Amino acid sequence: MQESNKNLFPDGTKIPDWFLKTTKVQLNKLGKQYVITNYGATNDSMAIQTKAIQNTINKAAKQGGGVIVIPKGVYLSGALFFKPKTHLYLSEGAVLKGSDNIADYPIKPSRMEGQNLDYYSALVNAYGVDGFTISGKGTINGNGLKYWNAFWQRRKENPKCTNLEVSRPRLVFIWKCKNVQMQDVKLINSGFWTNHFYQCSNVKMIDLYIYSPVSPVKAPSTDGVDIDICSNFLIKGCYIAVNDDAISLKGGKGPWADKDSRNGANTNIIIENSEFGFSHSTLTCGSESIHDRNVLLRNCKVNGPQRLLWFKMRPDTPQNYEFVTVENVEGEARSFLDIKPWKQFFDLKGRKDLPISTCKNVTLRNINFKCETFFDVKPSDKYKLSNFTFQNLNIEAAKGSIDKSLINGFTLKNVKVNNTLVE
Repeated sequence: MQESNKNLFPDGTKIPDWFLKTTKVQLNKLGKQYVITNYGATNDSMAIQTKAIQNTINKAAKQGGGVIVIPKGVYLSGALFFKPKTHLYLSEGAVLKGSDNIADYPIKPSRMEGQNLDYYSALVNAYGVDGFTISGKGTINGNGLKYWNAFWQRRKENPKCTNLEVSRPRLVFIWKCKNVQMQDVKLINSGFWTNHFYQCSNVKMIDLYIYSPVSPVKAPSTDGVDIDICSNFLIKGCYIAVNDDAISLKGGKGPWADKDSRNGANTNIIIENSEFGFSHSTLTCGSESIHDRNVLLRNCKVNGPQRLLWFKMRPDTPQNYEFVTVENVEGEARSFLDIKPWKQFFDLKGRKDLPISTCKNVTLRNINFKCETFFDVKPSDKYKLSNFTFQNLNIEAAKGSIDKSLINGFTLKNVKVNNTLVE
């Protein structure tokens, strides 16, 4: 049994030095500063400022790049599109507040729920902006209440409605960008997913506060971070509490998802030194995901999500989840490990040769945890589970039993449930 090694990914390969470098970007090194109030924006929380802010971004791009500075105050805006060599900085006390009128978010080529489609833009958008940064001590507020209420009203009318039936904007959408860094800002009250990264590489999220409420109105499908076909991704020092999955790995869904070049894998994902409040799950693979490899969650505190680790196994999608490790964690959740068929909107679309999905080389170690259900795992003829390791676990659980027969190759070493050693 290989012990925890901070320098190795779960598959034993070396973690690149890039992950160890978490130097903050400095405002004075981001180029010329374009303070939006110098270019037509006004400190008026009731007036839409989209045109003035976008004009500032465009001006900066035409002049060779720079940083768009949101000064102290509240600035209401619809969708903004950042250009190459531009950055976003939110001063302390600054609030970039999303419009609650969906007409302020134009429909553009996009990606939602594992499929490419035209959809409403996010509040902050970056398409192919390598080196893009979002920094500062300010806030990006999605102002999502109107969207949440509309969604719940639709759910009353049709309990089986999809998430896309009610038009809602994401907070941040970043597509095909390399060397992205987000730091220090608060990202709250998104109308839909909070941060969505699609086909990106070398992304760092450092010391962020990501939040959407559970009450008095639940903020539906406000995932904290959606990682969608990305490589080399670091989340460090963040606080995440949302009314859906805190961190969700995506990459495609449907019976032919593995044949579509627009889908793909997430590789080399590290989540560390972070704290999690309420969510549906701290870390989720799925429900729109075909391949996740080398995923490491470590040195985190977890306080009250519904699940610690969740594998959503879609019976209509070929999936391969491998080399996933959760270590050095303390806290509590409803379920410790959840693996079940995820049948929402199931559709084989006539495919008869769908391959069996796999979930393998999963390790949970060095964890002190309270939960209602310890081993929340269900069998299925649509997937195979293999090579799981539980090591140095101290678990307090109302339902503490383990069915080792569900996993081929299940190693338990120093696992205590309710102060009793499990063998």
